Amino acid sequence: MTKIHATALVDPAAEIDGTVSIGPYTVIGPHVKIGAGTTVGAHCVIEGRTTIGRDNRIFQFNSLGAVPQDKKYAGEPTELTIGDRNTIREFCTFNLGVPGAGGVTSVGHDNWIMAYTHIAHDCHVDNHTTLANNTTLAGHVHLADWVTVGGLTGIHQFVSVGAHAMIGFASAVSQDVPPFMLVDGNPLAVRGFNVVGLRRRGFSPERVAAVKLMHKLLYRQGLTLEQSRSGIEALASDLPEAAPDVDMMNRFLASATRGIAR
Repeated sequence: MTKIHATALVDPAAEIDGTVSIGPYTVIGPHVKIGAGTTVGAHCVIEGRTTIGRDNRIFQFNSLGAVPQDKKYAGEPTELTIGDRNTIREFCTFNLGVPGAGGVTSVGHDNWIMAYTHIAHDCHVDNHTTLANNTTLAGHVHLADWVTVGGLTGIHQFVSVGAHAMIGFASAVSQDVPPFMLVDGNPLAVRGFNVVGLRRRGFSPERVAAVKLMHKLLYRQGLTLEQSRSGIEALASDLPEAAPDVDMMNRFLASATRGIAR
């Protein structure tokens, strides 16, 4: 049977799997769905049209699915979706989306989200990310797979951060961060590429070499962005094992809307 503490307030219309555990004084709204094996700690509020997957660990004092901090929002039926196997530590706030921007805020699978993280409306956090304490995402931010964000970092609205990028402690991120890059500071600067993270994830020497060359073309040769992109595209034929990494970088650079961190 579902383990619901006697002091928890769970709306009868909520869809709660029979293996879910809900701690004392937690409040669950009528449009909430929670999947098998998820645990919800004490004093949480989960509201709105919020769907939570399997085997998540949601610690105490979280607010999930509250209305967005957007003055244009007028009570429309927008959503928050959270995938499987996420760890969400204390005092996090994840908001619903807003109409006109997809209306969905999403968090994927296997993310490690530390205390006081804020994920604003219409953000999309993919999979295997690590967000350290006091990470703050403004609206419409996209974090791709395996992104790491240092504590006390703020990310400006509409910014995209590419896969495997790492953002250092107390950074102000107002431009798009290309995949694989290592950045920090205020103003933000690119310090290198995330070689330690790539090796930990099993990147071969050829793939790491390709990322090193992409970093060099973008940041070490004084090239324009278009010249850099042409040089990066040519790497796919020279290092075929790294062709998917090269393609990912080119697609990111082609779609960057806020300019890339330099």
